[in-house]
Amino acid sequence: MARAATTTDAFNAVAEPRRRQILDLLATGERPVNDLVQLLGLAQPQVSKHLRVLREVDLVHVRDEGRQRMYRLNAEPLKPLHDWLSKYEQSWNKRFDLMDSVLDELKETEHDNDHDD
Repeated sequence: MARAATTTDAFNAVAEPRRRQILDLLATGERPVNDLVQLLGLAQPQVSKHLRVLREVDLVHVRDEGRQRMYRLNAEPLKPLHDWLSKYEQSWNKRFDLMDSVLDELKETEHDNDHDD
């Protein structure tokens, strides 16, 4: 089966690590493209290409402010991704709880052994 284009939905768009970095930066607030270029250490055309993909799936909105283009996060398209991942959260939590129990038992055993000496 052919891989879906990165512009078809948020799932595919966020599969690329640089785009996730951009979203992380925009999660703290609106930024001009030049800030994103500087913070990512990428060339402006590369950042613009990623921003275009994110715009096409509606994860970022852009507005002109004078000579600058200001980008901001639109998190709404991430909701289906969150909903899908939340199905696995219960499983992860059970595993972490089990690991916590095992670690507590190991600490208790170690503590008991220290007092036996």
